[in-house]
Amino acid sequence: QVQLVESGGGLVQAGGSLRLSCAAYGRTFSSDALGWFRQAPGKERKFVAAIHWSGRNTYSVDSVKGRFAISRDNDKNTVYLQMNSLKPEDTAVYYCAVNHVGRYSDMDPLRWSSWGQGTQVTVSS
Repeated sequence: QVQLVESGGGLVQAGGSLRLSCAAYGRTFSSDALGWFRQAPGKERKFVAAIHWSGRNTYSVDSVKGRFAISRDNDKNTVYLQMNSLKPEDTAVYYCAVNHVGRYSDMDPLRWSSWGQGTQVTVSS
């Protein structure tokens, strides 16, 4: 059973940067995808970006393209979300999860599993 642990959230001013980490414990990955989702208060959990564990394929939503970048470190069994040019609308709890069939472009949270506990990102204006 894989356990995902997110970290790196915090309070930042608009235009600032944060790097989120998602460390995986309990198994290593090969054909899976790791993804980031976010959930603002009173809103549904939404897909942000994902990466196939091979590192060859990534996918992100239009609202973060050019600002956020997803990457992974095989040796550390960790996925990162580098977030630049942050906006107040990026404020949310950020979660990572696994897609065990490697569908990195699948934006439906129901097809992802092993959710972490989340890390809060707050962007002030």
